[in-house]
Order: sequence, then C-alpha cells, then structure tokens
Amino acid sequence: MAEQRLTEQFQLRSRLRFDLDSGRIWLDDNRMLLLHAKALGALRRELFETLGTHRAQGLLLRMGFVSGQHDADLALKLEGRGDPYDVFRIGPELHGFEGLVKAVVTRAQIDWQEGRFEGEVEWRHSWEAESHLQHYGIGEEPACWNLIGYASGFVSRFFKRFIVFRETQCVRQGHDCCRIEGRPADAWGDQDGYVDYFRSVGGPDEFRVVEDELRSLRGRPRSPDDRGALVGASPAFTQAFELLREAAPAPITVLLLGETGVGKEMFARWLHGHGPRAAKPFIAVNCAAIPNDLIEAELFGVRKGAYTGAQDSRPGRFERADGGTLFLDEIGDLSPGAQAKLLRVLQSGEIERLGDDHSRRVSVRLVAATHVDLPAAVAAGRFRADLYYRIATYPVLIPPLRERRGDIPLLAAALIEKYQGQYGKRGLGLSERAAQALQAHAWPGNVRELENGIERAVLLAPSGGEIEVRHLFPAGAPALAEGVELARSGCIADPEQAERERRLDALLQPGFELERHEAELITRAVEQAGGNLTQAARLLGLTRRQLGYRLKRDRATEA
Repeated sequence: MAEQRLTEQFQLRSRLRFDLDSGRIWLDDNRMLLLHAKALGALRRELFETLGTHRAQGLLLRMGFVSGQHDADLALKLEGRGDPYDVFRIGPELHGFEGLVKAVVTRAQIDWQEGRFEGEVEWRHSWEAESHLQHYGIGEEPACWNLIGYASGFVSRFFKRFIVFRETQCVRQGHDCCRIEGRPADAWGDQDGYVDYFRSVGGPDEFRVVEDELRSLRGRPRSPDDRGALVGASPAFTQAFELLREAAPAPITVLLLGETGVGKEMFARWLHGHGPRAAKPFIAVNCAAIPNDLIEAELFGVRKGAYTGAQDSRPGRFERADGGTLFLDEIGDLSPGAQAKLLRVLQSGEIERLGDDHSRRVSVRLVAATHVDLPAAVAAGRFRADLYYRIATYPVLIPPLRERRGDIPLLAAALIEKYQGQYGKRGLGLSERAAQALQAHAWPGNVRELENGIERAVLLAPSGGEIEVRHLFPAGAPALAEGVELARSGCIADPEQAERERRLDALLQPGFELERHEAELITRAVEQAGGNLTQAARLLGLTRRQLGYRLKRDRATEA
C-alpha cells in the first residue's frame, strides 16, 4: 500500500508515455525500451561466454550504474514535492516499475547534510537472478550484477557521493530472496578487488567515464584525427571534406559555398593549417561587415594623407597575409570597385595602397566564401563575370546542418566538451529527450545556431548533470523539422497527434459536459451505422456489449 501511495504521490505512472505513432516509449525525458527478458538473458549469457566472467560482470555493473544515474536524475527533479526519504525511495520503486526487481529498503542510515548513506535492500523476483539460474543453475557466486550497478548508480547520483552496493545473498545461490548492502566506497576497503569493477565510474569525474565506454561500445563514429576542429562523419560532410583535403596541398583558389552559419571559416582555417603555408599568417575578412567606402582601404592598405583621417600609412589585409592565406568571407557583397581591384591583384599578384603611386608584390593564397548565388548575381550585373570565373576554380559546397543530421550528436558532444571547460562545468551529458530535440529541430542558423544553443545550455545545466530541452530552448521548444513538434506533455508527436490535441483543447472550455458529449457521440455513431449497433460499437472503439450498456444507461437517465 505504501508503494502504491508513493507511485500516486509522484505521479510516476503519468511519466511513462507510449508514443506509438513514433515507436517510442518515454519515462519522463528518458527513452525506454520494452524488451523480452529471455532475449536480454540470452545477450547476458553471450557476454559471459564471449568476454569471460570478470569482464562481463564489470560491463553489466557499469551499464546498470548509468541506468541508475538516469533514474536518480528523474527523482532529483521531484525534490521539494515530498519528504526527502520518499523522494529517495523513488529509486527502488522505479526498479520495480521497469520490471527489473521488487526492491524494499530494510535499513537506511542517512545523513542528508553530509550526503552519507548506509543501508540494506531486499530484492524479490530479480529478473537477473532468474535468468542466471536458467542458464547456469545454482552456484556459489551472486548473479545480480546489472541490478547492483543500478542501485549503486542511483544512490551515488542522489547523494553526490560514490556509494557501492554488494550482493550479500542471491536467489542464484539457493536463497529465497536476494539482499544487498550499500555504503560509501571508501568504507568497503578493497582487499578483494570488488571496487575495481567501478573504477571507470568512480572518482572526481562524477561517474561519467562509463558513458564514454558505452558510446564506444555502441560504435559511435569519431572524426579522424586529421580533421581537427572539423567535426562530422555524414556522407554530405565527408564529400565536402574530401574535396577540401585534395585542395589543401595545392595553391588553387578555393570557393567555399553554403548557407550562413555552416562553418565556412573553420573549413578555410583547416585548409590553411594543412597546406604548405600553415606557418604563415591566416587573415580573415568579412566583406559584408565593412562599409563599401572602407573596404578597399581594408583590403589593399592606405597611404598617409590619401583621405581625411589617414594620418599614417598602413598595410591592408593582403599585405598582412603575405606568404599565407587570405580568407574573404561573403565575397558576394563586395562593391564593384573592390571587385575590379581584387581581380587585378589575383591576375598580377600586386597590390596598390589607396592613394599610393607604386605597387607591392604579395604572395597570398585566396580562399573565398559566400552564401550568395554568384551565377545569379553575375546575370543580374551585381558581380563581375571575370572575377567569378577567377575565384570559382575549385568550388566546395558545405552542406547545411539539416542535410547532415547524423553529425549532430558528434557536434553536440564536441561543443559540450568545448564550453564546459570555459564555464567551469564537468561531466555534462545530453538527456535523451534533448538529443531527440536536437535531431528534430530545423536549424536554420546551421552549426552557428547549434553552437549558440549548446553554449547557453552548458551555462544553464548543473555540473555533473544532463542538458535538457529547457536548457537548449529556454523560451520553449520551437516547432521541429519534418512536421514534428514537441507536444505540451513532453512527448514528441506527429502532426496528426497535434491536430487531435487541438480539437480536444477546443472542447475543453468552460461549460463542457462530458456526459452530454459522450451521449451525442454515441447517437451520431448509431446514425452513421444506420442503426447497426455492432458497426456503431466498432466506430466508437467499443464492444457490442459496452455500447449496449451505455445506451441503456443514457435512456434510464433521460427517463
């Protein structure tokens, strides 16, 4: 009865949602899987037979540890809604809620201020013990390694201290139930090497190292070392990168094409850093950010007295980039005069400062970039055709983020790593709901928009915790790409589901009467079925008997 009240108190059942249209099950923000215990048991057996007992036990334990952490994150969201001990007991409750084991805390010594826990738990109906018995029979060693990991992960995350559980008796050993005991890791000692099973999840890294291990086990692709700051593995990204790689050692002028925010400057920097001019300067100019009357002075330099305010001679960007690479971003926004002078420099290799009467020779590799449709600009007379053909020798199209969605997890991980150090955070991860939201969002601002969102999320998320949807989109999750949106319930729903919800919202207004609407709906179904009650029941999703009961009830009410 107490457990039932706990479930109702924290509305745990309402946090479990089946989104059949998208094929997902959610427990709060965590995607869950409904698996056959026998199939999971077969996988568990294969781990023991393939990896050996010791390695399989460690892997199962660490997998359980991560699962326990995620459930602890759910429990910690409910702090303040009840007695702290009730909130803590959500862990054992969720363990049963997920069909793993019936867990009852039989002893608990807790110091909330110091974050200390020592206690004992009784387990009944452990799926893991039953599976081990089925495959290996009675034995001397306990079997519930995954469940032990869960308990350790939950309590460690909840108390912000490394708590280790050990199984003191197991059904697999012939006992009628399993029992476990937990205490701080340093209170166990480590004479038998038991705590070594946890080594990849303990210590100051907030137990997140295990997640890196699991990512590698899942085969998450990692960018080759020579890609440096360029992150991606999708076919669209790889195609662009291979073109860039081929051009790096050559002196050819490269034109980077793509929407705003796709990372054209990063591509240009990679090109410079992996070419023969890497030791020389890399100079970047955003042509769209410089007024037309100043662009020529910025690019080619100024002679003293060339115009009012030119009190000193100074070199332009071409001279500063001599021997290296000049990156001209948004070259499509250059004025006609600047276009003419740029063409002359590219043809002759010489520049002339504004107001000067002699030329200077420069050796510069040009990398240009634009989001403008240059052929259309040439046709409209806004861009010189001869300059276009000069810079478009080797075009490289950088795909927008929506065409390389497979790279979003890689980019997000790299950006989290980048910004958590800057903001003094550590051990941050993405919740599954947040990862889904990143995948579904349209990203009109491309990688730049993603970077801004991740930076904001790192700032907002608690150290050692998870980045959630509200951290990425503080003003509320925006409409998502491909007709998908985040429903108010937190479930990801398709447009049909959203439309159904809008219709229900239209009904739920002041004065709504459920019984009257139900009666009207039944009457309408019977009319559509031509009086055939079996067909009407089918329209309503009822059995013939259920419909008959409702009709009889309604007639009695009217009488």
